[in-house]
Amino acid sequence: MATPHGTGSFVAHTGTDVYGPGKVIGVDGAQRRVRFTRFVATIRADDLRAASPTETREIEAWLRARKERYGGAW
Repeated sequence: MATPHGTGSFVAHTGTDVYGPGKVIGVDGAQRRVRFTRFVATIRADDLRAASPTETREIEAWLRARKERYGGAW
């Protein structure tokens, strides 16, 4: 069975947009570790949805800017 919102997936929270879009950086059972634009959080996979194309572009641009500014893997 496929893991919903696996590592590297671009996601958004189903209940609020306050977190902004994010990228899944870890999977632990039903929990997903997500790098949102404002912080990192562990959230149940059921509370996430796939990011829209606009949200995906937003998080990709944010990650690119952080990598250029600080280096490393974001």
